[in-house]
Amino acid sequence: MARTLTADLPQRIGKRAIVKGWVHRRRRLSRVAFLVVRDRSGLAQVVIGDEATHRRLDELCEETVVSVEGTVVANPKAPGGAELTDPRITVLGSAAPPPVELWRPALAVGLPTLLDHAPVTWRHPARAAVWRLAAASLRGFRRTLDERGFTEIQTPKLVSGSTESGATVFTVDYFGRPAYLAQSPQFYKQMMVGVFERVYEVGPVFRAEPHDTARHLAEYVSLDVELGFVADHRDVLAVLRDVLAGMVDTIRTEAAGAGARLPTVPEQIPVIHFRDALTLVGADPDEPDLAPEHERRLGRWALDEHGSDFVAVEGYPARKRPFYTHPEPGDPRFTNSFDLLFRGLELVTGGQRLHEYSDYARALTDRGEPTDAYEPYLQAFRHGMPPHGGFAIGLERWVARLVDADNVRRTALFPRDLHRLAP
Repeated sequence: MARTLTADLPQRIGKRAIVKGWVHRRRRLSRVAFLVVRDRSGLAQVVIGDEATHRRLDELCEETVVSVEGTVVANPKAPGGAELTDPRITVLGSAAPPPVELWRPALAVGLPTLLDHAPVTWRHPARAAVWRLAAASLRGFRRTLDERGFTEIQTPKLVSGSTESGATVFTVDYFGRPAYLAQSPQFYKQMMVGVFERVYEVGPVFRAEPHDTARHLAEYVSLDVELGFVADHRDVLAVLRDVLAGMVDTIRTEAAGAGARLPTVPEQIPVIHFRDALTLVGADPDEPDLAPEHERRLGRWALDEHGSDFVAVEGYPARKRPFYTHPEPGDPRFTNSFDLLFRGLELVTGGQRLHEYSDYARALTDRGEPTDAYEPYLQAFRHGMPPHGGFAIGLERWVARLVDADNVRRTALFPRDLHRLAP
């Protein structure tokens, strides 16, 4: 007999079926006992009436892997409206008692316990639903871009130099010479615009920044996009808007299980210039960046004034942006770049890039950097590149805002931060 997933039991009412999964919970009453089995699709209730099977059940602890054959009976009070009776239980894998009670509706444990026992705590249905939300987000991201003529690429994570600045890279020994874990696929995705025009990548990026905050990770999943033949950064923002809408549409079926609050992505995301944003939040006009409290205030403003969970802040100062960022026409102190805030937190950085080799040479000279170190990257610009731009979304932050997580580590499968390298 083929295995039946617990979610499919209602389709086999009156028939025998086999479910396979983990012992999620055992409950023994005076005359009857209940076994709840968990598999990837949900939970199934097994009713045990005979004493011999009662004793068998007593020998099992939660998380034992079992196969249960029984007759499927309709029961509106059982998970999914069906349960198994007259069961035969076979142990497929023994288990020690789990470090937390996974059968409880919520995991009432602290973050260190949650992360220290991540291989087990991710089994909790509510925890697993969070990553299913992330996985659905990835499907929506890919589908939206595939439909718009983008090509998925994969770029090296071992690189010969830093992308943003030398102070935030992890150094590794590469056959006796130094190499670095890539801070982003930025240089490579720009090169590939010269091949495919429109590209995207899903992959890890690494930041050796000694942050110990609720919003930073040393390794996270970056959803990177780059596209050619743009007029300016507003074209990039328009593609970002469509991507977010596609992601939201794809995660609808997973939202309830994860406790997510789905945003409505407006047809046009509200935009405010960096200078005006500083004025709005009462910050020093010489500030080069927005502080977390500034972001939160801008998020409240966008919701109050525009009814939007999203707001784009454009025109960041050139001194705060990488050398490849395109200057703002008419005022080179600012750039054709933006940050997208989602519910008061920076989620996306994007903008238009330089595309002329002479502009790169000038930008590097102005920063006191030689072009030789960037020659493999600049090679593409020597041989003709279209006006282009792109953006990057942090997956864990995206999911954290959807589920109102108090710490981004709750949405990373195995987070890496200032203190954690295991599990």
